[in-house]
Amino acid sequence: MNKKFLITGILIMILTAIATFAVTALLIDIFEKQQEAKQTFFKVVEVTDDTEDPEIWGKNFPIQYDLYKRTVDMVRTKYGGSEALPKNPTEDDPRFVVSQSKLELDPRLKQMWAGYAFAIDFREERGHAYMLEDQTFTQRHQKPQFGVCIHCHASVYVPYKKLGEGDIIKGFEKMNPMPYSEARKLVQHPVTCIDCHDPKTMQLRITRPGFLEGIKVLKARDGITDYDPNKMATRQEMRTFVCAQCHVEYYFKGDEKRLTYPWAKGLEADNILAYYDEINFKDWVHAETGAPMLKAQHPEFEMWNQGIHARSGVACADCHMPYTRVGAQKISDHHVRSPLLNINRACQTCHHFPEEELKARVEKIQDRTAEMKDIAMDALVALIDDIKYLQSKGIQNEKIEEAKLCQRRATFLIDFVEAENSTGFHADQESARILFKAMDHLRKGQLALKNAVILHEAYGNTSTQ
Repeated sequence: MNKKFLITGILIMILTAIATFAVTALLIDIFEKQQEAKQTFFKVVEVTDDTEDPEIWGKNFPIQYDLYKRTVDMVRTKYGGSEALPKNPTEDDPRFVVSQSKLELDPRLKQMWAGYAFAIDFREERGHAYMLEDQTFTQRHQKPQFGVCIHCHASVYVPYKKLGEGDIIKGFEKMNPMPYSEARKLVQHPVTCIDCHDPKTMQLRITRPGFLEGIKVLKARDGITDYDPNKMATRQEMRTFVCAQCHVEYYFKGDEKRLTYPWAKGLEADNILAYYDEINFKDWVHAETGAPMLKAQHPEFEMWNQGIHARSGVACADCHMPYTRVGAQKISDHHVRSPLLNINRACQTCHHFPEEELKARVEKIQDRTAEMKDIAMDALVALIDDIKYLQSKGIQNEKIEEAKLCQRRATFLIDFVEAENSTGFHADQESARILFKAMDHLRKGQLALKNAVILHEAYGNTSTQ
């Protein structure tokens, strides 16, 4: 009996020792993970306000840098991105991989932009890793391009500082009117860490003069004077503003080619169109009709502002750079990409439905938007053809000019949805409304052409005004 008790006692002691060891190891692991979570980075090298090479930043932030480099991935969703298409490199264009040409997918775009550089070359978007490379070698350089274009396609903070002798606004003003080939020599990288982060505090910051000036004008409409996002924005707002530095509509103002965000009347497409009409701005003259035209440019920030996610306080980074865990660290995923390629962390944090259902919901919105845009594009091409035909018959009166104005406005509104990269998802009702307004302009354009024929038959080309 004593022997049995002895064995039992020994077993209990062994089990207790094992349990104690396991609990101790667990507590040590928890403590180490807690310490790891507190230590967000280890300073290996010094980064300053002049360190633009992301590889150097990557020594202190290896996880973020590794994710950032993954923007080289080329993956297609139903309505965006592209597979890697092989290309024969040449001396003028050494790329051996490019994205799909949108002009080949939809030849109507060539007619919509006839006479403009985008009718020469327009491709599906690729990741941030390619933003400078693809701009450098686009065939759009067959028409004159300027240094202002680099504002959103390269790491320009340090080059602006150097050009402006420490003043980024002065550097911005100097680079804008430069020939592109001259300005291109001043930049080395696509967007990098320093464009969005303060090297001293690692806090988000705005470095693009175009946005600093644009948001100041926009906030002034709300009675907020001298708005400075670097001092007055919340952290959650900054998680959108750093993206809105570039993912916006813009135009080049005056001979100095000053990059300007047209937000003086608001962010809706109608507000921006009214602003352009008021200042009598045009991007180019349509090669087939002679209409003064406008080209919309990736207005994701403007469209997102009209949607439910913006109203719910969701920032760009919440979906395109969702938080992820690596070990004990919680970081933003710097592999910036479509949420449809990362539904688990981009969507299911808030929406507790299966991935396939969420994807289907998004694609249904996009299907409907694409269908509406397709109808509007057909109507636009018909209006262009009809204006061109009547002019070829010698008909030229104020009603023809009215039809051209309708072409201008409808083109901009259709392009506002076409150029905005969510295919309606950022604000589906707003996208539908914009396309409906475009169709109304096209209807008015056709009515103007009908009246142009009537006037011509009655008065010839003599103005009736």
